[in-house]
Amino acid sequence: MASLEELIALSDHPKMVGIGETGLDYYYDNSPRELQQSSFRTHIAAARETGLPLIVHTRDADADMADILEDEMGKGAFPGVLHCFSSGRALAERALAIGFYISLSGIVTFKNAEDLRDIARDVPVDRILVETDSPFLTPVPYRGKENAPFYIPFVAEKIAEVKELPLEKVLSVTYDNSLRTFFQRQ
Repeated sequence: MASLEELIALSDHPKMVGIGETGLDYYYDNSPRELQQSSFRTHIAAARETGLPLIVHTRDADADMADILEDEMGKGAFPGVLHCFSSGRALAERALAIGFYISLSGIVTFKNAEDLRDIARDVPVDRILVETDSPFLTPVPYRGKENAPFYIPFVAEKIAEVKELPLEKVLSVTYDNSLRTFFQRQ
């Protein structure tokens, strides 16, 4: 596990734009939950110290994730993104309340992702990012193939459809959101 000092030192690299991907993943339980939580809090401290956004991975850990984020935000603000979001509404709402972005991937295009689309419909467009999570989670109509960044427009198209906005508006706003998130230290 990297120390806070090591993470801060690594963040000085000119190409560093975020802290993470870090978070909690209880799906496989390959790592003790207490160790995951401790490591995650160290990454949060690095994000707070450096002003770089925290890139958060969550799988089957929504309640603990939201509790930790809110607890840590109470110690001092830090920017963040719920990466490749596929969690529940409660986590989305709690993350938005502390100023986080919600990043949507190809999952939002999947046939069985209606719950995720319902959440995406309610996320303010100025808090949405789009991603591919390459090489996984390729959006429809290319699901099953290796994912690549050039598939991002399919994610944006689905968001535009769900939010009943012109595609150009979604592309423009998510582009601006990404610049605000990753290319301005806070």
